[in-house]
Order: sequence, then C-alpha cells, then structure tokens
Amino acid sequence: MEEKNYHMSMDLTLSVINGKWKSMILCHLGKQPMRNGELLRKISGISQKVLTQQLNELIDDKIVQRVSYPVLPLCVQYSLTEEGKSLQKVLIDMSIWGRKHAAKMAGEGQNISF
Repeated sequence: MEEKNYHMSMDLTLSVINGKWKSMILCHLGKQPMRNGELLRKISGISQKVLTQQLNELIDDKIVQRVSYPVLPLCVQYSLTEEGKSLQKVLIDMSIWGRKHAAKMAGEGQNISF
C-alpha cells in the first residue's frame, strides 16, 4: 500500500474533499442515498466521467459507499458512510464560514455570488 505523508492532519482532510465536485456530491448524499443518474441531474455541469471518478475517490477514502441491489435493471445507490457523516459537520462549518466571509467581502465592494 502506498505511503501518504501530510504536513498537518488538516492536509488529509483537505485532500479527501479536494475536487471541484466533491463538496456538492457530499452535500446531496448527506440528504439521502442517491443513484448515479440522480446525482447527474442534481449537479449541473458535471460529466458522467468526472462523477464516476469523484465517487470512486470518495469510496476509496471510505467517505461514500456503493451498494448494488440484485434486481433487473441493476440498481446502484451511493450513500455516506459513518466516516462521511462525521465529515458533514466540517463541511457545514466551512459553508457557514464561506457565507460570512462572502458577506464581508461584499461589504468591501467585491461582487460575490453563489
């Protein structure tokens, strides 16, 4: 297994959630388990290839789990693991900080939108 070295524990956290789409994927899966097609519809602008890559990275990091149901047609659902659920508070805190910082920046004349 490959050894990974980090300068700080925060670096590990950031490496797990690093990626343009991972925060959105985690936000949607934090509400409920979803199928691949549901995630594609919810996340505007993401391609199937990138969604698959990001999901696989989150699965490798034990943040998301993939469950296949033995039915026809094949049903695959993604959901947060317990580790992923514990990460939700971190993401919520980051979101709150971002909104406060955006308000401060907007108060200083910068154009900020979400």
